[in-house]
Amino acid sequence: MKKTLLLSVVASTMIMAGGDIAPVEPVVEAPAAASAWEFSGNAVVYYQTADQWYGDYSLFDQEASAADAGIQLRATNNDVVAGIGAGFAVNGLSTLNLENSVVNGVMQLTGNPVAGNDIDDVTDGGWISEAYLTYGFGNTSIKAGRQTLPKSLSPFAYSENWNVFANTFDSVLVVNTDIENTTIVGAWVYGGNVNSFGMTNLTDFNALNDDDGVYMLTLQNKSIADLTLTGSYYYGSEHIGGEDTQILWGDAAYDAGSFGLGIQGGTLMNDSFVDDMTAFGAKITTEVSGFNLMAAYSDVQDGAMLQLGGTTSALYTNTVANELVNGLLEIDASKILVGAGVDALGGNFNAAYAMTDSDVTGDVNEFDLVYSTNLTDALGLTAAYVNIDADAMTDSLNVVRLIANYNF
Repeated sequence: MKKTLLLSVVASTMIMAGGDIAPVEPVVEAPAAASAWEFSGNAVVYYQTADQWYGDYSLFDQEASAADAGIQLRATNNDVVAGIGAGFAVNGLSTLNLENSVVNGVMQLTGNPVAGNDIDDVTDGGWISEAYLTYGFGNTSIKAGRQTLPKSLSPFAYSENWNVFANTFDSVLVVNTDIENTTIVGAWVYGGNVNSFGMTNLTDFNALNDDDGVYMLTLQNKSIADLTLTGSYYYGSEHIGGEDTQILWGDAAYDAGSFGLGIQGGTLMNDSFVDDMTAFGAKITTEVSGFNLMAAYSDVQDGAMLQLGGTTSALYTNTVANELVNGLLEIDASKILVGAGVDALGGNFNAAYAMTDSDVTGDVNEFDLVYSTNLTDALGLTAAYVNIDADAMTDSLNVVRLIANYNF
């Protein structure tokens, strides 16, 4: 497991999208009195149907559909005692018996799908998704325990929120802002669970690199107006093939107001590899007549772009197809993406077209259309249509997603 998981960590750290790195919350100034606990949560109903995914079926057929209902309960306290804060989250998933009438699968699993298990043993259940302590002094904050990790901070092991629930990690995170316009982030990531489309057990939190874990150092600087420079270094001792793994990743984001530019790139180095893995990405964004426009390009050589906690990567060119196929589209591949978003009909529309040239899957063409809206302050709805046409597929794949999320 030690060798296999490092490959995943390495691949997932090869990309880092631009963006601000916020200090780990909360930064506590050791108030005189303990604060109160705050409670919150959200309920999710998630439905997806995909023709050709399970066989020769049509959209909305029971055999071509998957669904989950989930609930998450959270409790946080910024100052339990002596400036030490704490946070907890418990997740629960259920099929609501839909597998006997409406769907044939689930989006996420809560057990291991081995022979002899009843379907309820792998689809209905719960787990502790967060359990951490926080402490702050001066310009330094510490967060230790099971927690979410953002892509902008940890591009090789981050929490993905495209599925019912995000994956989380067992880690220690330290953030310091003593240097003007500079944020320094250090992390030791020991283990975590994995978010994927109905393939992995979210109740399993496995070690990433035996007892050694993986170390990360990220620096972000904003000394130059409108320019954000971010660099990350990862180190895993005796990781892949018994050799040390090192990852270098950089990101430069420039925001001129009327347009934005981004460049990212890096390498994964390990003596057991024939060649070092390299990746590069670039993007440009602008707004025209109320439309948010984007064009992006990425290229990956001598390996795959993956991330330890899920199926996507930190490349600018990620799309819904990346969520479904576990990084398969980013193995020795180049990708072009163009997209547009606009507020309309009481919500937001986002459309994207992507073309991938992969040594593994050949040419892949994808179209994504997503509409999201808030019916109330607490209730949000998302509907998505995706079409994927690949040389490796007999017929194109159509996907429809319907998601309802209620926050309380």
